[in-house]
Amino acid sequence: MKQVNRAAGLTRAERRERGRRARQTCSRQQLAVWDPTARTCNLVSLLVETNTDRIPGLLGVRYGRMAQSPFAFFRGTAILQARDLANLPSTDITVQACGDCHLLNFGGFATPERSLVFDINDFDETFPAPWEWDVKRLTASIVVAARHLEFPAGAAEKAVRAAVSSYVERMNEYSETTALDLWYTQIRLEDLLQHFRDDKDIVARLQDASRKGRSRTSESVFPKMTTKVDGIYRIADNPPFLYHFQRSQEHDWESRVADFIAQYKLSLQPDRRALLDRYCHADTAVKVVGVGSVGTRCFVSLYFSDGDPLFLQLKEARRSVLESPEGASRFAHQGERIVNGQRLMQSASDIFLGWLRIDDGREYYGRQLRDMKIATEIETFRPQTLVAYAEMCGWALARAHAKAGGAAEIAGYIGKSDQFEEALLGYAVAYADQVERDFEVFGKAVRLGQLHSDTEESSLSDFLL
Repeated sequence: MKQVNRAAGLTRAERRERGRRARQTCSRQQLAVWDPTARTCNLVSLLVETNTDRIPGLLGVRYGRMAQSPFAFFRGTAILQARDLANLPSTDITVQACGDCHLLNFGGFATPERSLVFDINDFDETFPAPWEWDVKRLTASIVVAARHLEFPAGAAEKAVRAAVSSYVERMNEYSETTALDLWYTQIRLEDLLQHFRDDKDIVARLQDASRKGRSRTSESVFPKMTTKVDGIYRIADNPPFLYHFQRSQEHDWESRVADFIAQYKLSLQPDRRALLDRYCHADTAVKVVGVGSVGTRCFVSLYFSDGDPLFLQLKEARRSVLESPEGASRFAHQGERIVNGQRLMQSASDIFLGWLRIDDGREYYGRQLRDMKIATEIETFRPQTLVAYAEMCGWALARAHAKAGGAAEIAGYIGKSDQFEEALLGYAVAYADQVERDFEVFGKAVRLGQLHSDTEESSLSDFLL
């Protein structure tokens, strides 16, 4: 696959022409293709394989969350679609991809300047890959979500078209923007309010989200997540979703934590390292997050500075689902892979975004647990809400791909006709059908005991690291 940044010495027109020539090896109509017979992996075997080195007692939690709906199942099986995409025709135009670009991996958060922006907010799977893989996962997630919400087929189609049309429109706009201006481009809350000013429902939702987001800070979550033990604040246990682990009882634990923090600080910019130096570590616990991440090692740490709390989150960084499973990884540190990919794609990133490797060889990346993060609540959506939100996601994805360097070639490939939009709609519907079939296979495997979604019989030892 050719890396688009190698075309940096070309003119914008020449890069657009490169994109148009890519249609010769993969036409826009070919992007509609989903052939179930092209699948080369077994669903159940693949899920079992992804359990390797996860916390045993949390596997049931993982499957329990996935079993809630086809949409939850889709969220937890990014690796399955990644393997499927690798067997399909590709444009061969590579950018930094999100890797798990579904509806709920977009949202609002604060920039270092304390502005609220809308952007991609999950990069566990980020990796250089064909740009259309992100668009395909996004559009498939729209159809799966619409069916989960029991919206009519017409609403799903409108939402997919809104996402793709927005992506195309913005990509054409960004393809005429200078690289430096692209680097500074953000989708601010004010931009969304202006864009959707005639949609009273979306405006009200954005304003409500802004109020909620500005209240979601370490200070606000502190009373909910902590308890006082012998006069000292500690993270409150709520197993199996939030709990302390055996190693925290070891006599040298504090010194080892200090070593881990020192290593993490080295990955931060010097000024942010100095800021973190003003905080003292107070406690660390395991915190279960998401769907696909359940069972991997995710921690939350509590710090204080002059009595003021700060929560940092450390997430285990595993090999990206987009990377070929064969051979050694092309990245020496998976945490660094995530951080660098996130910084490349996001318009602004958390000031404490960094990485480390602990003494058992596992790799992690860190960031603030909450920093005015606005989660997407699709259960409250109406059909028109989904259409507007899909448009926002298409806009954000185009901005991320453009910032990563692919705007002119992608715009050249897409062209001015509606062939790309029709192709992505065809793929999204076909792959959503596949997700529903896969969900049935998954449910059968649970019923037969091949996969266990019941945690009642898990002992405490099953949750230890």
